[in-house]
Amino acid sequence: GGAQYNVMCNENGGTGDDLLVYKLGEDHYMLVVNAANTDKDYEWLKKHADEGVVLENISDQISLLALQGPLAMQVLQKLVDDGTNLDDIRPFRFKENVGLAGAKALVSRSGYTGEDGFEIYCKNVDAVSLWNSILKAGKEEGVVPCGLGARDTLRFEAVLPLYGQELSPEISPLEAGIGFAVKLNKEQDFIGKEALKKLKENGFSRKPVGIEMIGRGIPRHGYKVFSGEKEIGAITTGTQSPTLKKNIGLALIHPDYADVDTKVEVEIRNKKIEGKVVSLPFYKRSK
Repeated sequence: GGAQYNVMCNENGGTGDDLLVYKLGEDHYMLVVNAANTDKDYEWLKKHADEGVVLENISDQISLLALQGPLAMQVLQKLVDDGTNLDDIRPFRFKENVGLAGAKALVSRSGYTGEDGFEIYCKNVDAVSLWNSILKAGKEEGVVPCGLGARDTLRFEAVLPLYGQELSPEISPLEAGIGFAVKLNKEQDFIGKEALKKLKENGFSRKPVGIEMIGRGIPRHGYKVFSGEKEIGAITTGTQSPTLKKNIGLALIHPDYADVDTKVEVEIRNKKIEGKVVSLPFYKRSK
């Protein structure tokens, strides 16, 4: 009944992927990885699985719908047809076989937006009708279809890392600011543990920060960050924030320049535009 955020490290301590692990039973787990990494992660798991571990890739059998926002429970509860009280599902907990609009689904109190909400895992054959039922049930509350661009803005404002930007095989969880997901003092060993220990002992050469632009310009992924003439890092994600009405970015920069209010410059179209380091997260929901 519990879900946990995890990081799959490589031998060098870099991030192979970040994922959710759902405990379905004492010896039965469901891993939810980034879709683009499905095949890569499956091969990695097969390569490193202990004897007796049975792995099955069920990605082509299951669809995932995410209903997110402060009214998510109010809307989804309308579709429950087996008496389940969704408010009993606490954050990072889940319930299997919930009856929703004639379908059965695993309902998880989780998401990737910084808001309250649910992730709904159902059979592929039920996904379209369930999607339509949610839109119909939430019409009064203003539920709308939401694409990856909007989802990316939400997770970015809430400072939730994205694989391929804040996380990569070359960026460790410690450098990405999610060290809580790799317990270096735990007794059990894990792939990358020794490399991460050394990194922690030797100190990091880069640190995640938030940058708010002072000059006109939008920081984008890959743009270089400077202090004077010295290149100190790069933007991992950036956009014009719809919520804050500001041009902001996440960056990995040298720790010497990571203090709040430190002035930096972002190279945008061959021009260095002034910005400053700000505290994170950019946005935090009120309740």
